[in-house]
Amino acid sequence: MSVGIEEEFLLVDPVDRSLRPEGPQVATAVADELGRHVGTELTRYQVEGRTDPHVHLGEALAELRSVRAALARAAAGRGLRIASSGSPITGLVAPVPLTPGSRYAESLSLFRALDDEQSACACHVHVGVADPREAIEVSNHLRPWLATLTALGANSPYWDGRDTGYASWRTTTWGRWPVAGPPPYFESPAHFRELVDELILSRTVLDRGGLYWDVRPSHHVPTVEVRVADAALAPEDTVLLAAVVRALVATALGAVRVGEPAPRPAPEILRAASWRAARDGLAGRALDPLTRRLVPAAEQVERMLRTLSPALEQHGDLGLVRDQWKRLRTHGGGADRQRAAYRCRSSLPDVVDHVIAATCPSQAPPATALGAPTDQARPR
Repeated sequence: MSVGIEEEFLLVDPVDRSLRPEGPQVATAVADELGRHVGTELTRYQVEGRTDPHVHLGEALAELRSVRAALARAAAGRGLRIASSGSPITGLVAPVPLTPGSRYAESLSLFRALDDEQSACACHVHVGVADPREAIEVSNHLRPWLATLTALGANSPYWDGRDTGYASWRTTTWGRWPVAGPPPYFESPAHFRELVDELILSRTVLDRGGLYWDVRPSHHVPTVEVRVADAALAPEDTVLLAAVVRALVATALGAVRVGEPAPRPAPEILRAASWRAARDGLAGRALDPLTRRLVPAAEQVERMLRTLSPALEQHGDLGLVRDQWKRLRTHGGGADRQRAAYRCRSSLPDVVDHVIAATCPSQAPPATALGAPTDQARPR
Protein backbone atom coordinates (compact mmCIF):
# COMPACT_ATOMS: atom_id res chain seq x y z
CA MET A 1 0.00 0.00 0.00
CA SER A 2 1.68 3.21 -1.20
CA VAL A 3 1.94 6.54 0.63
CA GLY A 4 2.46 10.01 -0.81
CA ILE A 5 3.02 13.12 1.29
CA GLU A 6 2.45 16.84 0.78
CA GLU A 7 4.06 19.38 3.12
CA GLU A 8 3.42 23.13 3.24
CA PHE A 9 6.11 25.55 4.43
CA LEU A 10 6.33 29.22 5.39
CA LEU A 11 9.00 31.52 3.99
CA VAL A 12 10.80 33.50 6.68
CA ASP A 13 13.35 36.29 6.76
CA PRO A 14 16.18 34.95 8.98
CA VAL A 15 17.07 38.43 10.28
CA ASP A 16 13.76 39.87 11.50
CA ARG A 17 11.90 36.50 11.41
CA SER A 18 8.95 37.96 9.48
CA LEU A 19 7.11 36.19 6.68
CA ARG A 20 8.10 37.02 3.13
CA PRO A 21 5.69 36.80 0.14
CA GLU A 22 8.03 34.99 -2.26
CA GLY A 23 6.43 31.55 -2.61
CA PRO A 24 5.97 31.72 -6.40
CA GLN A 25 9.57 32.91 -6.89
CA VAL A 26 11.00 30.11 -4.71
CA ALA A 27 8.84 27.51 -6.49
CA THR A 28 10.05 28.80 -9.88
CA ALA A 29 13.68 28.79 -8.75
CA VAL A 30 13.54 25.09 -7.81
CA ALA A 31 11.13 23.93 -10.53
CA ASP A 32 13.83 22.43 -12.76
CA GLU A 33 15.19 20.39 -9.86
CA LEU A 34 11.93 19.28 -8.23
CA GLY A 35 9.43 19.40 -11.10
CA ARG A 36 6.01 18.24 -9.91
CA HIS A 37 7.37 17.87 -6.37
CA VAL A 38 7.03 21.62 -5.75
CA GLY A 39 4.01 23.87 -5.89
CA THR A 40 2.52 27.13 -4.67
CA GLU A 41 -0.24 27.68 -2.13
CA LEU A 42 -3.05 30.14 -1.48
CA THR A 43 -0.75 32.81 -0.05
CA ARG A 44 2.60 33.99 -1.33
CA TYR A 45 4.06 33.33 2.11
CA GLN A 46 3.95 29.60 1.39
CA VAL A 47 5.47 26.90 -0.78
CA GLU A 48 4.60 23.19 -1.00
CA GLY A 49 6.81 20.12 -1.28
CA ARG A 50 5.52 16.72 -2.45
CA THR A 51 6.90 13.19 -2.51
CA ASP A 52 6.35 10.35 -4.91
CA PRO A 53 4.20 7.44 -3.68
CA HIS A 54 6.32 5.08 -1.58
CA VAL A 55 5.79 1.59 -0.21
CA HIS A 56 8.89 1.74 2.00
CA LEU A 57 8.78 4.65 4.43
CA GLY A 58 12.56 4.76 4.73
CA GLU A 59 12.53 5.91 1.10
CA ALA A 60 9.76 8.40 1.88
CA LEU A 61 11.83 9.85 4.72
CA ALA A 62 14.85 10.22 2.43
CA GLU A 63 12.73 12.04 -0.15
CA LEU A 64 11.15 14.30 2.48
CA ARG A 65 14.64 15.37 3.56
CA SER A 66 15.73 15.83 -0.05
CA VAL A 67 12.72 17.97 -1.01
CA ARG A 68 13.09 20.10 2.12
CA ALA A 69 16.78 20.61 1.37
CA ALA A 70 16.06 21.65 -2.23
CA LEU A 71 13.40 24.12 -1.09
CA ALA A 72 15.79 25.44 1.57
CA ARG A 73 18.49 26.05 -1.06
CA ALA A 74 16.03 27.86 -3.32
CA ALA A 75 14.82 29.99 -0.41
CA ALA A 76 18.40 30.75 0.65
CA GLY A 77 19.05 32.02 -2.85
CA ARG A 78 16.58 34.78 -2.06
CA GLY A 79 17.93 35.35 1.45
CA LEU A 80 15.12 33.36 3.08
CA ARG A 81 14.51 30.18 5.07
CA ILE A 82 11.71 27.62 5.04
CA ALA A 83 9.88 26.97 8.29
CA SER A 84 7.62 24.00 8.97
CA SER A 85 5.04 25.26 11.43
CA GLY A 86 1.29 24.92 11.20
CA SER A 87 0.92 28.66 11.78
CA PRO A 88 3.02 31.84 11.50
CA ILE A 89 4.85 32.61 14.73
CA THR A 90 5.42 36.34 14.34
CA GLY A 91 2.99 39.04 13.18
CA LEU A 92 0.89 38.86 10.05
CA VAL A 93 -0.04 41.49 7.49
CA ALA A 94 -3.73 41.38 6.64
CA PRO A 95 -5.07 40.96 4.10
CA VAL A 96 -2.45 38.39 3.19
CA PRO A 97 -0.81 38.52 -0.26
CA LEU A 98 -2.51 35.86 -2.37
CA THR A 99 -0.74 33.87 -5.04
CA PRO A 100 -1.74 35.10 -8.53
CA GLY A 101 -4.22 32.94 -10.42
CA SER A 102 -7.89 32.76 -11.28
CA ARG A 103 -8.70 30.09 -8.69
CA TYR A 104 -7.19 32.09 -5.82
CA ALA A 105 -8.98 35.23 -7.03
CA GLU A 106 -12.24 33.28 -7.13
CA SER A 107 -11.57 32.00 -3.61
CA LEU A 108 -11.13 35.56 -2.34
CA SER A 109 -14.36 36.64 -4.04
CA LEU A 110 -16.31 33.77 -2.48
CA PHE A 111 -14.75 33.44 0.98
CA ARG A 112 -13.60 37.02 1.57
CA ALA A 113 -11.92 37.58 4.96
CA LEU A 114 -11.63 33.81 5.55
CA ASP A 115 -8.67 33.94 3.17
CA ASP A 116 -6.94 36.54 5.37
CA GLU A 117 -5.94 34.00 8.02
CA GLN A 118 -4.93 31.15 5.75
CA SER A 119 -1.18 31.44 6.07
CA ALA A 120 -1.56 28.11 7.85
CA CYS A 121 0.39 25.03 6.79
CA ALA A 122 -0.70 21.41 6.84
CA CYS A 123 0.66 17.96 6.11
CA HIS A 124 -1.47 15.80 3.81
CA VAL A 125 -0.98 12.03 3.56
CA HIS A 126 -2.32 10.09 0.57
CA VAL A 127 -2.77 6.32 0.84
CA GLY A 128 -3.52 4.32 -2.28
CA VAL A 129 -7.11 3.02 -2.40
CA ALA A 130 -8.26 2.46 -5.97
CA ASP A 131 -11.92 1.55 -5.45
CA PRO A 132 -14.11 4.68 -4.91
CA ARG A 133 -16.61 2.75 -2.80
CA GLU A 134 -13.87 1.43 -0.53
CA ALA A 135 -12.39 4.92 -0.25
CA ILE A 136 -15.72 6.26 1.04
CA GLU A 137 -16.08 3.40 3.53
CA VAL A 138 -12.51 3.83 4.74
CA SER A 139 -13.28 7.49 5.38
CA ASN A 140 -16.21 6.43 7.56
CA HIS A 141 -13.98 4.08 9.58
CA LEU A 142 -11.31 6.75 10.14
CA ARG A 143 -13.63 9.35 11.65
CA PRO A 144 -13.23 8.24 15.32
CA TRP A 145 -9.40 8.51 15.06
CA LEU A 146 -9.13 11.95 13.43
CA ALA A 147 -8.86 13.85 16.71
CA THR A 148 -6.04 11.53 17.84
CA LEU A 149 -4.16 12.36 14.63
CA THR A 150 -4.74 16.06 15.31
CA ALA A 151 -3.09 15.68 18.73
CA LEU A 152 -0.23 13.62 17.30
CA GLY A 153 0.51 16.24 14.62
CA ALA A 154 -0.16 19.44 16.60
CA ASN A 155 2.50 22.02 15.71
CA SER A 156 0.94 25.49 15.74
CA PRO A 157 0.83 27.01 19.23
CA TYR A 158 1.71 30.56 18.12
CA TRP A 159 -0.24 32.94 15.89
CA ASP A 160 0.43 36.58 15.06
CA GLY A 161 3.05 37.02 17.76
CA ARG A 162 1.26 35.40 20.68
CA ASP A 163 0.79 32.04 22.34
CA THR A 164 -2.79 31.02 21.57
CA GLY A 165 -3.01 28.49 24.40
CA TYR A 166 -3.71 25.83 21.76
CA ALA A 167 -1.40 23.12 20.48
CA SER A 168 -2.92 23.35 16.99
CA TRP A 169 -4.30 26.81 16.28
CA ARG A 170 -4.33 25.89 12.57
CA THR A 171 -7.09 23.38 13.31
CA THR A 172 -9.26 26.13 14.75
CA THR A 173 -8.69 28.48 11.82
CA TRP A 174 -9.56 25.76 9.30
CA GLY A 175 -12.67 24.96 11.32
CA ARG A 176 -14.18 28.27 10.20
CA TRP A 177 -14.52 27.10 6.62
CA PRO A 178 -17.96 25.88 5.56
CA VAL A 179 -16.71 22.41 4.59
CA ALA A 180 -14.00 21.45 7.07
CA GLY A 181 -13.29 19.28 10.09
CA PRO A 182 -14.55 15.71 10.51
CA PRO A 183 -16.56 14.66 7.44
CA PRO A 184 -20.11 13.34 7.50
CA TYR A 185 -20.83 9.62 7.56
CA PHE A 186 -21.48 8.68 3.94
CA GLU A 187 -24.05 5.99 3.23
CA SER A 188 -22.65 5.26 -0.23
CA PRO A 189 -20.56 6.76 -3.04
CA ALA A 190 -23.81 8.14 -4.46
CA HIS A 191 -24.49 9.94 -1.16
CA PHE A 192 -20.99 11.43 -1.31
CA ARG A 193 -21.41 12.55 -4.94
CA GLU A 194 -24.83 14.06 -4.33
CA LEU A 195 -23.67 16.04 -1.31
CA VAL A 196 -20.56 17.32 -3.09
CA ASP A 197 -22.61 18.33 -6.14
CA GLU A 198 -25.00 20.26 -3.89
CA LEU A 199 -22.11 22.01 -2.14
CA ILE A 200 -20.63 23.06 -5.49
CA LEU A 201 -24.01 24.09 -6.93
CA SER A 202 -24.74 26.21 -3.86
CA ARG A 203 -21.31 27.89 -4.15
CA THR A 204 -20.31 26.62 -0.72
CA VAL A 205 -17.09 25.26 -2.22
CA LEU A 206 -15.38 26.08 -5.51
CA ASP A 207 -14.95 22.46 -6.58
CA ARG A 208 -13.95 19.06 -5.17
CA GLY A 209 -10.52 20.48 -4.36
CA GLY A 210 -12.24 22.79 -1.89
CA LEU A 211 -13.54 19.99 0.33
CA TYR A 212 -11.47 20.68 3.43
CA TRP A 213 -12.67 17.71 5.46
CA ASP A 214 -10.04 16.03 7.62
CA VAL A 215 -10.26 12.94 5.42
CA ARG A 216 -11.63 12.64 1.90
CA PRO A 217 -11.30 10.58 -1.26
CA SER A 218 -8.77 12.55 -3.31
CA HIS A 219 -10.27 14.46 -6.22
CA HIS A 220 -7.31 13.87 -8.56
CA VAL A 221 -5.55 10.59 -7.62
CA PRO A 222 -6.92 7.18 -6.47
CA THR A 223 -6.19 7.67 -2.78
CA VAL A 224 -7.70 8.39 0.58
CA GLU A 225 -6.29 11.74 1.64
CA VAL A 226 -5.88 12.49 5.36
CA ARG A 227 -5.37 16.22 5.86
CA VAL A 228 -5.90 16.64 9.59
CA ALA A 229 -2.35 17.37 10.75
CA ASP A 230 -0.29 20.53 11.01
CA ALA A 231 2.87 20.80 8.96
CA ALA A 232 5.34 18.72 10.97
CA LEU A 233 8.37 20.27 12.61
CA ALA A 234 10.87 17.59 11.52
CA PRO A 235 10.71 15.07 8.66
CA GLU A 236 10.79 12.27 11.24
CA ASP A 237 7.51 13.65 12.64
CA THR A 238 6.03 13.54 9.15
CA VAL A 239 7.04 9.95 8.50
CA LEU A 240 5.58 8.88 11.86
CA LEU A 241 2.27 10.45 10.84
CA ALA A 242 2.44 8.78 7.42
CA ALA A 243 3.07 5.34 8.95
CA VAL A 244 0.13 5.72 11.34
CA VAL A 245 -2.19 6.98 8.61
CA ARG A 246 -1.30 4.08 6.32
CA ALA A 247 -1.92 1.60 9.13
CA LEU A 248 -5.28 3.24 9.87
CA VAL A 249 -6.30 2.99 6.22
CA ALA A 250 -5.10 -0.62 5.96
CA THR A 251 -6.95 -1.59 9.15
CA ALA A 252 -10.11 0.17 7.95
CA LEU A 253 -9.86 -1.49 4.55
CA GLY A 254 -9.66 -4.90 6.20
CA ALA A 255 -12.80 -4.11 8.20
CA VAL A 256 -14.60 -2.93 5.07
CA ARG A 257 -13.77 -6.09 3.16
CA VAL A 258 -15.20 -8.36 5.87
CA GLY A 259 -18.35 -6.27 6.11
CA GLU A 260 -17.67 -4.70 9.52
CA PRO A 261 -19.75 -1.52 9.91
CA ALA A 262 -17.99 1.72 10.74
CA PRO A 263 -18.68 3.31 14.14
CA ARG A 264 -21.02 6.30 13.96
CA PRO A 265 -20.15 8.74 16.75
CA ALA A 266 -22.34 11.84 16.77
CA PRO A 267 -21.01 14.77 14.69
CA GLU A 268 -21.14 16.96 17.80
CA ILE A 269 -18.87 14.54 19.67
CA LEU A 270 -16.40 14.37 16.78
CA ARG A 271 -16.26 18.15 16.66
CA ALA A 272 -15.76 18.35 20.43
CA ALA A 273 -12.97 15.76 20.25
CA SER A 274 -11.29 17.74 17.46
CA TRP A 275 -11.48 20.96 19.47
CA ARG A 276 -9.95 19.36 22.57
CA ALA A 277 -7.18 17.73 20.54
CA ALA A 278 -6.39 21.09 18.96
CA ARG A 279 -6.34 22.77 22.36
CA ASP A 280 -4.25 20.27 24.33
CA GLY A 281 -2.29 18.23 21.78
CA LEU A 282 -0.32 15.41 23.39
CA ALA A 283 0.09 17.20 26.70
CA GLY A 284 -3.52 17.15 27.91
CA ARG A 285 -6.55 14.92 27.87
CA ALA A 286 -8.41 13.64 24.84
CA LEU A 287 -12.10 13.02 24.31
CA ASP A 288 -12.60 9.46 23.09
CA PRO A 289 -15.45 9.74 20.54
CA LEU A 290 -16.54 6.14 21.13
CA THR A 291 -16.66 6.07 24.93
CA ARG A 292 -17.29 9.84 25.32
CA ARG A 293 -14.80 9.88 28.17
CA LEU A 294 -11.74 12.02 28.77
CA VAL A 295 -8.46 10.10 28.80
CA PRO A 296 -4.81 11.22 28.71
CA ALA A 297 -3.98 12.08 25.11
CA ALA A 298 -0.83 9.94 25.18
CA GLU A 299 -2.91 6.99 26.40
CA GLN A 300 -5.31 7.50 23.50
CA VAL A 301 -2.39 7.46 21.04
CA GLU A 302 -1.03 4.28 22.59
CA ARG A 303 -4.44 2.61 22.34
CA MET A 304 -4.55 3.56 18.67
CA LEU A 305 -1.07 2.14 18.10
CA ARG A 306 -2.01 -1.14 19.79
CA THR A 307 -5.02 -1.38 17.49
CA LEU A 308 -2.80 -0.73 14.49
CA SER A 309 0.03 -3.10 15.46
CA PRO A 310 -0.87 -5.83 12.94
CA ALA A 311 -1.00 -3.34 10.04
CA LEU A 312 2.19 -1.61 11.19
CA GLU A 313 3.98 -4.94 11.38
CA GLN A 314 2.63 -6.00 7.98
CA HIS A 315 4.13 -2.90 6.36
CA GLY A 316 7.41 -3.14 8.26
CA ASP A 317 6.70 0.08 10.18
CA LEU A 318 6.28 -1.20 13.74
CA GLY A 319 9.85 -0.49 14.84
CA LEU A 320 9.89 2.93 13.19
CA VAL A 321 6.63 3.94 14.88
CA ARG A 322 7.74 2.67 18.28
CA ASP A 323 11.01 4.60 18.06
CA GLN A 324 9.42 7.83 16.85
CA TRP A 325 6.58 7.65 19.38
CA LYS A 326 9.14 7.12 22.16
CA ARG A 327 10.92 10.25 20.93
CA LEU A 328 7.70 12.28 21.09
CA ARG A 329 6.89 10.89 24.54
CA THR A 330 10.34 12.04 25.69
CA HIS A 331 10.67 15.41 23.94
CA GLY A 332 7.06 16.34 23.19
CA GLY A 333 5.17 16.98 19.99
CA GLY A 334 5.87 19.91 17.69
CA ALA A 335 3.84 22.36 19.77
CA ASP A 336 5.62 21.27 22.96
CA ARG A 337 9.03 21.72 21.35
CA GLN A 338 8.13 25.18 20.04
CA ARG A 339 7.10 26.25 23.53
CA ALA A 340 10.25 24.75 25.03
CA ALA A 341 12.30 26.91 22.64
CA TYR A 342 10.38 29.98 23.83
CA ARG A 343 10.88 29.23 27.51
CA CYS A 344 14.68 29.37 27.27
CA ARG A 345 14.74 33.18 26.88
CA SER A 346 11.05 34.14 26.51
CA SER A 347 11.89 34.92 22.88
CA LEU A 348 9.70 34.39 19.82
CA PRO A 349 12.73 34.84 17.51
CA ASP A 350 14.21 31.81 19.30
CA VAL A 351 11.10 29.84 18.38
CA VAL A 352 11.43 30.82 14.73
CA ASP A 353 15.11 29.85 14.73
CA HIS A 354 14.28 26.50 16.35
CA VAL A 355 11.63 25.78 13.72
CA ILE A 356 13.99 26.73 10.88
CA ALA A 357 16.72 24.40 12.19
CA ALA A 358 14.29 21.52 12.78
CA THR A 359 12.74 21.94 9.33
CA CYS A 360 16.03 21.39 7.55
CA PRO A 361 19.33 21.17 9.48
CA SER A 362 21.30 22.26 6.42
CA GLN A 363 19.79 25.75 6.63
CA ALA A 364 22.29 28.35 7.76
CA PRO A 365 21.82 30.04 11.13
CA PRO A 366 20.30 33.53 11.24
CA ALA A 367 22.35 36.17 9.46
CA THR A 368 22.44 38.33 12.59
CA ALA A 369 22.05 37.52 16.24
CA LEU A 370 19.57 39.51 18.25
CA GLY A 371 20.65 41.00 21.55
CA ALA A 372 18.74 40.47 24.75
CA PRO A 373 15.33 39.22 23.61
CA THR A 374 12.52 41.76 23.86
CA ASP A 375 9.94 40.21 21.56
CA GLN A 376 7.64 38.33 23.91
CA ALA A 377 4.36 36.53 23.40
CA ARG A 378 1.41 38.63 24.46
CA PRO A 379 -0.68 37.35 27.38
CA ARG A 380 -3.79 35.41 26.51
